[in-house]
Amino acid sequence: MSKGVKAAVIGGVFAVMLGGAGYGAYNIVSAVSGGGGGGASAAGTKETGPPDAGEVEETTKNFFAAWEKGEVSQAASYTNNAQEAGALLTAYGDDAHIGEVGITPGKATGTTVPFTVKATVTFDGKSEALSYRSELTVVRGKTTGRALVDWQPSVVHPDLKEGDTLVTEESAQPPIEAVDRNGTVLTKEKYPSLGPVLDTLRQKYGEKAGGTPGVELVIRHSAGTTGEAAADTPLLTLAEGEPGKLRTTLSATAQAAAEKAVRQYAESSVVAVKPSTGEVLAVANHRDDGFNAAFQGQVAPGSTMKIITAAMLIDNGVTSMNGPAPCPPSAMWQGQTFKNLTGMEPNEGASLANSFLRSCNTAFIKLVDEKPLTEASLTQEAQERFGLGRDDWKTGIASFDGRVPTVSGPDQAANAIGQGQVQMNPLNMASVTATAITGAFRQPYLVPSDLDGRQFAQAKGLPAGTASQLRQMMRLTATQGTAQEAMAGLRGDIGAKTGSAEVDGNTTSDSWFTGFRDDVAAAAMVQKGGHGGDAAGPIVAAVLRAAG
Repeated sequence: MSKGVKAAVIGGVFAVMLGGAGYGAYNIVSAVSGGGGGGASAAGTKETGPPDAGEVEETTKNFFAAWEKGEVSQAASYTNNAQEAGALLTAYGDDAHIGEVGITPGKATGTTVPFTVKATVTFDGKSEALSYRSELTVVRGKTTGRALVDWQPSVVHPDLKEGDTLVTEESAQPPIEAVDRNGTVLTKEKYPSLGPVLDTLRQKYGEKAGGTPGVELVIRHSAGTTGEAAADTPLLTLAEGEPGKLRTTLSATAQAAAEKAVRQYAESSVVAVKPSTGEVLAVANHRDDGFNAAFQGQVAPGSTMKIITAAMLIDNGVTSMNGPAPCPPSAMWQGQTFKNLTGMEPNEGASLANSFLRSCNTAFIKLVDEKPLTEASLTQEAQERFGLGRDDWKTGIASFDGRVPTVSGPDQAANAIGQGQVQMNPLNMASVTATAITGAFRQPYLVPSDLDGRQFAQAKGLPAGTASQLRQMMRLTATQGTAQEAMAGLRGDIGAKTGSAEVDGNTTSDSWFTGFRDDVAAAAMVQKGGHGGDAAGPIVAAVLRAAG
């Protein structure tokens, strides 16, 4: 598009031109197969290589002009996936009721063109202006060499992902005013990481909170892997509803610290809980995909798992905090050799506390075949004592409650050090720490159970002697062991455990860290973050410092 030239703005709802012959019908068919004649020479030879500046300009100009006019089939014909483009552009007009569309392109960077959309959303006699920025990329059609818009849902709106669509209607649920434990209002503008959580709370508890629905433009998401549709994401309000007040267990202070801490590391998540009650004080994620990995992640937790393994050893009389847990350079288990972190000095006379605070893998591997332990012992400890792996947590939003399967072979040993087939997330490990230091399993939760009558999961917890030893070993780890640097400067009763989890295909391990300070327990995960104290440790320490 030439500088200063802008396609005309024409109102109206999109019309789909599918029937009959003619330009529109031809271009839908040709675009599905990778393009028509736009990039071919007069002699019929196919263009190759990236589109040049002229092709980028011409393609975007034609696409924007058709989009503005509501000519869906023609706009779709300028993309490399006319079927999906046509469906979403149709919903843009018919379901989202967006008209009077005007598009202003920005300066292209190579084959990528940013642009601004200004439009009007009109529904049931109410209208509101809509404005947002997005971008598209022009690619070469694989079949004919035609220059085409590389179709992504984000072309239509930057927040759209695969399977999403746009809808304007009376809200499915009334809005909520979510507040923290002290009555402070929690908004996604102030606490961006809470956005998906607040949307889910509205979906589940909007009616119970006592509000009345309004009219909104929303992103409607497709069903996830569980088959349960994600909560709508509101984009624009045409008519205000009356929000109902929903009290959560969150702490605005802890949440603010959690959000600030995770922003320092990509692909990071953290959860803080109150061990004496199970209340979730903070949940934050820093991820491009918007996934709540803090509650729903399913990845190996590395050596933070040694809290559960140590409990199993103590509960079954294999050893105790001051009992033997030799730390050799390597340990063989059913044909597989396990080693410690590079640079760790062996200690054949080590106690369990010493091997725990240094995070010696071989010490735990050597002990998992001691009598009376069986292949099922670690699973039983996780389920019966820590409440993990039974798929019965009811936190108030979707969550995964860990997995510690009964296995044989090398994975039995690997499970003991948080590798193998063990899967956890920060919510699980914060709960593990809470159980370890109090001896009682209290299922974490985000909203009170009396709001919807749900029953919390139950587990018998730990004997007092086991909990006392775990707490002391975590204290030693925080003051003398692998967590010392991350926990430095924290006052009060503190303890921690570090973890590094190796993931197939990744050269850098995932960083894990869990710790406590008085009546606050927290756990964090940073994918590809390295050692536990390097990335996850500072996140946990920041949250404990603010929440304690």
